[in-house]
Amino acid sequence: MGIRSIVSKPLAKWVVERQQTWMYQPAEAQQRWFRQLIDGGRTTVFGRDHRFKDIQTIEEFRQAVPVRDYEDLKPYIEQILHGESDILWKGKPLYFAKTSGTTSGTKYIPISQESIPNHINSARDALLNYINETGNSAFLDKKLIFLSGSPELTQKAGINIGRLSGIANHHVPAYLRTNQLPSYETNVIDDWETKLERIIDETLPQPMSLISGIPPWVQMYFDRIQERTGKLIKDVFPDFSVFVYGGVNFEPYRAKLFESIGKRVDSIETYPASEGFIAFQDSQTEEGLLMLLDSGIFFEFIAADDYFTENPRRYTIDEVELGKNYAVIINNNAGLWGYSLGDTVKFVSREPYRLLVTGRIKHFISAFGEHVIGEEVEKALKDAMEKHPETEVVEFTVAPMVSPKEGLPYHEWLIEFATPPNDLVAFARDVDNRLIKLNVYYDDLITGSILQPLKLTSLPRGAFQRYMKSQGKLGGQNKVPRLANDRKIADGLLEVMHNV
Repeated sequence: MGIRSIVSKPLAKWVVERQQTWMYQPAEAQQRWFRQLIDGGRTTVFGRDHRFKDIQTIEEFRQAVPVRDYEDLKPYIEQILHGESDILWKGKPLYFAKTSGTTSGTKYIPISQESIPNHINSARDALLNYINETGNSAFLDKKLIFLSGSPELTQKAGINIGRLSGIANHHVPAYLRTNQLPSYETNVIDDWETKLERIIDETLPQPMSLISGIPPWVQMYFDRIQERTGKLIKDVFPDFSVFVYGGVNFEPYRAKLFESIGKRVDSIETYPASEGFIAFQDSQTEEGLLMLLDSGIFFEFIAADDYFTENPRRYTIDEVELGKNYAVIINNNAGLWGYSLGDTVKFVSREPYRLLVTGRIKHFISAFGEHVIGEEVEKALKDAMEKHPETEVVEFTVAPMVSPKEGLPYHEWLIEFATPPNDLVAFARDVDNRLIKLNVYYDDLITGSILQPLKLTSLPRGAFQRYMKSQGKLGGQNKVPRLANDRKIADGLLEVMHNV
């Protein structure tokens, strides 16, 4: 065993024991952070605007600080970008994480000196929890790859700006830098396809043991390796034992990824966002991701069904119910206040609090009042794939067809298959039947002859890659939304296919 794997075990034990102090006292941990955050924000422009000096309780905070999205916070962000200090948090941000918004264009999410440990230590602790539970630390002595955005940073108003994954790259511990891939020179290549070929050049000769990235881009990496070598990943990288992923639901990719690998490897799911690292998988045997309740964030939750009502109730962690969808609201030590993350989660455990990511609060189809959400379409597809085990899905998205040329409106499922089902009609019927059982409103619309059953459009291989490339979003941390209430993505996919 190498020095990294030897040292990691007592460190892992210490980290997991330290977690116990807040895992089983979640309300107390959150109350401490509430007080620290209010104290830290009192002298800021935002704090003065919202009378933080008078706030003593969570209820007083909620009365003073409404739930807001990026557009609501943008005037404060603009002040920081113009060089002003003490706006949302003390001083100036250490970084701005640059991310794409659906309505806001480019978003600049502040990361402060105080909040950077949330991003970096949480990623570290996800690996250490795995090591403590399984005893497997040998992977630390081999090569590790993180498929991510460019670590190249720009500057504005003296603040470094870049993608979150690129920013995190600058904080990889020194003891891991010597076995981290790809090289900096390769990682800064902008064109994803060129970058991918260079990554493969660098990794093929190496003893890769850990591979990390968003599943569709890892799959592309695997596909290109197989095209070059004609081998399964297990034969190219016999030391590969740990797969770390996040950003999307893994289930639609699981079968294809593990078929490409050719053997079972352990996987660790993470839930990072530019606004904060929310949760990670702390156990290989327990369902859900451990919510990080002692990491610079005071969380609030709004029942997803109530989110778009006027003045919906905001819940603290000790008030949430199991099995119910909530929108996540964060307040953190980078100066995000009452900030709606846009994600929905469902808790599966209280001791400790573990969650599943169920979708995006604005990613739904409700053209006719059905309010179909991401969790439902993913489950419907997963269940249909279990009935048709030969089926492998590369990517998919769902959109409403409100005014078809003939017949009733319907939901259109655009799916790129690696291996299509033997009976496409039966597969579509099974997806539709499962969705009917999952969503009572959709059931009513189908049985009431307001909607006709879904229609499935099978897209050729490479369809989603070509679409993402046409949008300038190929690779890195970019993801295709699972569903939308309009046809922008669906029509974009079809247009790209017609122009091939």
